[in-house]
Amino acid sequence: MTKSQQRSTSAREKKSGTTMNDSDTPYDYDYEDEVCEKGQVVQFGSIVVPVFFSVVITLSLVGNLLVLVVLALYENLKSLTNILILNLAVSDLVFTSGLPFWAMYHMWGWLFHEALCKIVTFVFFIGFYSSVLFLTVMTVYRYLTVVRPLSDLRPKTVTSGVLVSVLLWVVGVGAAVPSLLFSTVVSIPHKDKHSLGCEYKDNLWATVGVSQQNIFFLVASAVMAFCYCKILGRITRTRSHTKSRAVKLVLCIVAAFFLGWVPYNVVIFLRLLSNKLVPPFEDCNVSIRLDYAFYVCRLIAFSHCCLNPVFYALVGARFRGHLKTMFYKTFRGSSPVETQQGSKHNFLSQGSMY
Repeated sequence: MTKSQQRSTSAREKKSGTTMNDSDTPYDYDYEDEVCEKGQVVQFGSIVVPVFFSVVITLSLVGNLLVLVVLALYENLKSLTNILILNLAVSDLVFTSGLPFWAMYHMWGWLFHEALCKIVTFVFFIGFYSSVLFLTVMTVYRYLTVVRPLSDLRPKTVTSGVLVSVLLWVVGVGAAVPSLLFSTVVSIPHKDKHSLGCEYKDNLWATVGVSQQNIFFLVASAVMAFCYCKILGRITRTRSHTKSRAVKLVLCIVAAFFLGWVPYNVVIFLRLLSNKLVPPFEDCNVSIRLDYAFYVCRLIAFSHCCLNPVFYALVGARFRGHLKTMFYKTFRGSSPVETQQGSKHNFLSQGSMY
């Protein structure tokens, strides 16, 4: 029930001899085209997407709320890395808040008011853009820490960290504004019925949205690739265990984010070409395969919001220690972990939680 499924409408219009461009100007066609029926694709999405999203929503809420609790109870937020981790967890929760609506969308179409369509789409893009921004800045900060530790570009105060975070949220919200202004509830025709969808109001803004998302993603990828090439070169020479562990965690988070989002961004670009009937993507079989790929890649991409806490637990020794302390205190009333590490807590809390 996404916008690419309106391709069947374009085919139907061709069959009747006319179609519409972005300016609603009719053009005549002298050939017929078969309707590209995507009922099986829609059925696949209506079953798989809600089930998968339910798991992702649960894991994201539990994991990211635990990260926020650990930061609040056991960590000193004078570390810029901890401030960025906090904002990244909030960003993931913002992203997660829109997933229940998309799950229902794939089961029954869009059931809500146009205003909620705009808000949910807006929230999705805020989550996406803010995640990219915070991961990029986290990588750049790690680069400055490891490669250029004496650089004046490194924020050295809590105020600087807060200002950086506010600036990133402003940029993320600003990048998401077009989705708020130009998304709307549209009618999506199928073989024997119509359903409602929450999409961009016309092809022009759909193209702008996809282009902006891909450009944003490519620029961030280039910055992160440069930083990690420099970081890995320095780590190889110095072999610092502490720096290596910190870089390893950030690298895992960034790698997971980009491995998830790269296929998704490629597929949405190819589907844009399919919607514009660009050869060979206008072929019905190709379009159907792209729709299946879109569902799979989106499931992988959207799962990023629940993965970061997993990496904190697997790679971050301090985070695991904080979780043990919290669970012991919650369920047993005292914590041997806290007793053994209590004398070191104040010193360790000056850094980040890995």
